[in-house]
Amino acid sequence: MSSATFWDNQEVAQQVIKEIGDIKEWTIPFQDLLRRINDLADIYPDIFASQDDELLLESKTEVEKLEKILDELEIKKMLSGPMDEKDCYLSINAGAGGTESCDWASMLARMYQRYTQKKGWKCEIEDELEGDVAGIKNITFKISGKYAYGLLKAESGVHRLVRISPFDANAKRHTSFASVDAIPVIDDTVEVTINPEEIRIDTYRASGAGGQHVNKTESAVRITHMPTGIVVSCQKERSQLQNKESCMKMLKSKLYELERAKQSEEIKKMGGEKKDIGWGSQIRSYVFQPYTLVKDARTKYEIGNIDSVMDGDLDPLIQAYLKEFGDG
Repeated sequence: MSSATFWDNQEVAQQVIKEIGDIKEWTIPFQDLLRRINDLADIYPDIFASQDDELLLESKTEVEKLEKILDELEIKKMLSGPMDEKDCYLSINAGAGGTESCDWASMLARMYQRYTQKKGWKCEIEDELEGDVAGIKNITFKISGKYAYGLLKAESGVHRLVRISPFDANAKRHTSFASVDAIPVIDDTVEVTINPEEIRIDTYRASGAGGQHVNKTESAVRITHMPTGIVVSCQKERSQLQNKESCMKMLKSKLYELERAKQSEEIKKMGGEKKDIGWGSQIRSYVFQPYTLVKDARTKYEIGNIDSVMDGDLDPLIQAYLKEFGDG
């Protein structure tokens, strides 16, 4: 950077600055952690010998803080995949269970919106189809934030709900399913070629809230990639052209993910296992009655406070997944 010719090539210069920033994100926290550990190790024998309750409590508190920082660095190390830093498309689809599953899909949508709020990420609805009676049949979010994909890839799979149905007059327990799919948002640096002859573009009227514009113009766009059967749709913009551009970005991301999965034969890592949305295929269960429990079938991690999970406290579940299946 001190070279007189450093800024002659702006693109290369920006890449170098990014690399420096990425290295500093690792070295500065690590060096600070190492310094604090060494400082505590030097003075702890004297603290222990003094048997001063206040100093012992302070040292215990410091150890807990250091353990938390170390845990965060460990999780960060597991987010070292080529796409982990990217933004994310998160899709939720109601499965077996009719109205129950549509309601469950809307509950999951709220849960992920709360999670993104807690992370300080940006969450936009790209497309949404409401249920016939209640809830949603499917919804796609674009979630923007550092490591959005790296964290949310842990959520890909089938989510199972057990509760007493509010739609059942006999107050019986029901089991519902919804699938979640996370894919990275790829940028212009990743080249994905789409043959125009291999896609079908359909337009239709947007649905949902939106004032006079809704249902009057065919601004919503659906693109089908015929060789793979991948379908993407978008209706968030008032302009058909803008919705088409968003669809093409989503399609490129899905095709990139598919190709990566084929090359590495690790579909589970790049988008979750593609299973039927029903019995025996769930990655996580959420039980509201007769007891409350959230249990991840992959890691066996359990949380009894289901309300906190539904309010977006997903980090313990995601971190447990990354520790077991992460790239690090």
